[in-house]
Amino acid sequence: MRKIKFEPGKFYHAYNRGVNKCNIFNNNSDMWRFLQAMFLFNDENSSFNILYQIERENKGRINFNLLKKFINNNRKDRTPLVRIMADCLMPNHFHLLVEEIQENGISRFMHKLGTGYVMYFNKKYDRVGGLFQGPFKAVEIKNDIHLQYLLVYINVINPGQLIESELKEKGLENLEEIMNFARTYSFGTNPEYLGLRDSIIIEKGIYEEFFPTSEKYEEFIKNTLLSKKYNIASDLYLE
Repeated sequence: MRKIKFEPGKFYHAYNRGVNKCNIFNNNSDMWRFLQAMFLFNDENSSFNILYQIERENKGRINFNLLKKFINNNRKDRTPLVRIMADCLMPNHFHLLVEEIQENGISRFMHKLGTGYVMYFNKKYDRVGGLFQGPFKAVEIKNDIHLQYLLVYINVINPGQLIESELKEKGLENLEEIMNFARTYSFGTNPEYLGLRDSIIIEKGIYEEFFPTSEKYEEFIKNTLLSKKYNIASDLYLE
């Protein structure tokens, strides 16, 4: 039984990783598939087989343009379950920053996302059994300061650890290198907040008030990394 109770209008850090810390994404195509599932399953009416249906209609091809075309042609109205405000996919885990906007929206969305992705992964790699280390984990974000630092953690510190593995624990060694890497990391939402890319998956929501311009966001990142203030919200992170 999950201890946390999700409530509409509140924000949560939802995350999970592979069983025994194994990879849940073996390559970029797996990550794109997960992102596609995030878009499609964030809908009251979506089903587990929707990605396979789109693939059949497009002879095995699938991308975000085809997803949007399918939605426009088949269902004119979408009813999102959650507001996805940030995400980051790493080889053996993922992070989502979500707002509950419907009753039980997070639980329903995460169930569809997890089940659908495991079905895909097991079929592709001819495996059976669970992929994730139990049910997804979630932490409520209770104040604006934590909400801002968590965004830096998800958008910058996580991808940054691919080039500085002890970034979170010891602090950064090269600010410019970390900033440039996170700027171009395709499987996180830092590019959206820097104004470099639009996404059909995320809505910034309250973050548009915190960071009305990409310059203010980037300045906040630099100050947070240099001062290691992200540790203030360390109880919200994946351990």
